[in-house]
Amino acid sequence: MNKYFYFLLIGLISFNVSAQEKKSPYQTDFWKDGAWIAGSVGLNVLGVITIQNKPDLTETELTNLNGDDIWGINRGAVGNYSEEADELSYIPFYASFATPLLMLLGEDERSNFGQISVMFIETMATTGAFFTITAGNVQKSRPLVYNENLSTEDRLDSDAQRSFFAGHTAATAAATFFTAKVFHDFNPDSPAVPFVWAGAVAVPAYVGYLRTKAGKHFFTDNLIGFGIGAACGILVPEIHKIGNEKLDIYPTVNTNVMGTGIDTKGIGFNYSF
Repeated sequence: MNKYFYFLLIGLISFNVSAQEKKSPYQTDFWKDGAWIAGSVGLNVLGVITIQNKPDLTETELTNLNGDDIWGINRGAVGNYSEEADELSYIPFYASFATPLLMLLGEDERSNFGQISVMFIETMATTGAFFTITAGNVQKSRPLVYNENLSTEDRLDSDAQRSFFAGHTAATAAATFFTAKVFHDFNPDSPAVPFVWAGAVAVPAYVGYLRTKAGKHFFTDNLIGFGIGAACGILVPEIHKIGNEKLDIYPTVNTNVMGTGIDTKGIGFNYSF
């Protein structure tokens, strides 16, 4: 990570802790939120390394692939491939990352934008951790691997073995659901709330459709990615809501896991009754 990212992060958290000017439904803590972000970023790094070391599919494994073995709900995507749909999917994907900027339109949200930014970083880092760790460890061929019109090299490539789960869909859902959740919490009586939630559902659903059409993911890959992203987008702000102080978050380190000598880092959750 670039050192300037950490300076920005420290500035955002410090700003929120010391200079909230308007009422906010949330509360953040410098050490807890800093630990959360550090832990989830660490898991992202570990996941990316795992993805980079993921092996290609062997020719024998490619030969043994059979579209008839795919679940019926996913079978319609077998062999899909569209460069146009792939490129088009990046437009709503990247645009979703800007949706929290809509919070600047509200006075209270604008005054607490440092706090909102910290929670958004946590949301996206947590979603990314789930995705990278899963994608690096689960071997599942994309729908395009079943397309015999593609080159063998493209079908064997390790990147083509990352169908589970849909990262684009997960990240988009995390961003849009986060925005809808924060808007709702700041403006519970606003008549725009149903429309904001409808948009939060529609955008990642469209991304998922395009990723399936492009041959990148099956329906269930997108469904699970959508669910994980939506859960992170809702739960991260909910955990920070005033009144939810019983839920504690802290970094965890497990040394020498199962005698392997491997250190693992993560985020622990604790609820006090």
